[in-house]
Amino acid sequence: MTAPWNPRLALLVAAAYFMEFLDGTALVTALPAIGADFGVAAADAGIAMTAYLVTVAMGIPFGSWLAERFGARGVFCSAIALFTLASLACALSPGLAALTAFRAVQGLAGALMVPVGSLLVLRGTPKDQLLKATAFLVWPALAAPVVAPLVGGALTQYLSWHWIFLVNLPLGAAAFVAALRIVPSGGADPLRRLDWPGLALTTAGVAAVVIGLELLGRGAGAGAGHADAGGLGAAGGAAGEAAAGGALVVVGLVALAAAVAWMRRATAPLFDLTVLRVRTFRATQTGGFVYRLTISAVPFMLPLMLQDGFGWDPVRAGAMVAAVFVGNIGIKPATTPLIRRFGFRPVLVWAAAASAGTFVLCGLADPAWPDAVLFGVLLASGVFRSVGFSAYMTVQYAEVDAARLPSANAVANTLVQLAHALGVAVGALLIRVAGQVAHDAGWSAGGDGALAYRVAFVAIAVLMLASVVDSLRLPQDAGTEVSGRR
Repeated sequence: MTAPWNPRLALLVAAAYFMEFLDGTALVTALPAIGADFGVAAADAGIAMTAYLVTVAMGIPFGSWLAERFGARGVFCSAIALFTLASLACALSPGLAALTAFRAVQGLAGALMVPVGSLLVLRGTPKDQLLKATAFLVWPALAAPVVAPLVGGALTQYLSWHWIFLVNLPLGAAAFVAALRIVPSGGADPLRRLDWPGLALTTAGVAAVVIGLELLGRGAGAGAGHADAGGLGAAGGAAGEAAAGGALVVVGLVALAAAVAWMRRATAPLFDLTVLRVRTFRATQTGGFVYRLTISAVPFMLPLMLQDGFGWDPVRAGAMVAAVFVGNIGIKPATTPLIRRFGFRPVLVWAAAASAGTFVLCGLADPAWPDAVLFGVLLASGVFRSVGFSAYMTVQYAEVDAARLPSANAVANTLVQLAHALGVAVGALLIRVAGQVAHDAGWSAGGDGALAYRVAFVAIAVLMLASVVDSLRLPQDAGTEVSGRR
């Protein structure tokens, strides 16, 4: 008989996840303050966010191997300690270069926490309790990105941006002590070899795609005033960044394709890609990737629209975005009954369709709207976002056997982090492209400062609907062993 799952361990892993996800996006509202302190433009300070997101996505495959080779307990505890120390170093950074470097170290520590923590929980959880265990692991990924703008804005406005990192010190210390007591030892495989070619190709591909999209966004958004003489140089630099970004995206996709080709024939691959033959796992890594990318873009786009387009201050914008968090948490008790009543496929389809509808409403939002109306739209968006994300996170492991669980966990977590990183990059790209098109076409002459954001929200809604294709192809009984639906 399988041992019951450990809720204390699941809660600890969820808390570590929350720290990692929160730090990924909390700097959004603090970028102007960081830029002012370091004497650089706010957009240039965004490299600190990019460095973090890139290293998290790049480091997950290596973290998965470390956990199998040396045991999950030691790797998980070391990751928490490194994350906490890197947070202190970020707060003490004397300049943007140092902050970016320490953010990269912090991201690497986060990359070690994510796959190791989820593997610890999943390995001890029977299939019929997977919904319950997943509920613990889902809330940080849903809550942190929408709480982050409020936390970052409040700390920056009332204290300083340094406190975004300093608050991690007591949290990290408490998590480290709890991990030493709760996380079980064992599970190390001294003979587990590292697939160096697979690791090199995967990390290079992930980094190139994320950085390439970031450069594409900068190039597309720059040069709105390129008609003057001084702007010609800026426009030329923007074109250069866009070209470099496009080239990096192509190189990254080629590297990822080469990684897949290598791992399909390697004797001891970094990932066992045969797990993609499992129908539910494959569907949740394709359509689920698109779904996660879009819901990661929205918490990034919303506070920017409310501040830049509506003229709100960081705290008011962050408080409004927190409505998404209220919806996330409020629907939690009903998520499992909904999945058990209707099944995974209908829940996934309707959650995506309804989410797309709320994104369109965000695009139609106006500063003249009563706060209560916008709050209601964002509350509903949080509800549908939470239900869909929980369903994806649970059903993806429904048909994966124990032998392939480590590879499935590594693949899934890599794609989750990549979707999170690309969500920010794609959101920025859409805003900048829409702004440039509106400027060139003369649409911005009407004085609507939020026009670029409106177009971007409609584009995100269309992208969300694309995730439905794979969900519709799932069989009606997909994941019944997990949901308990009969």
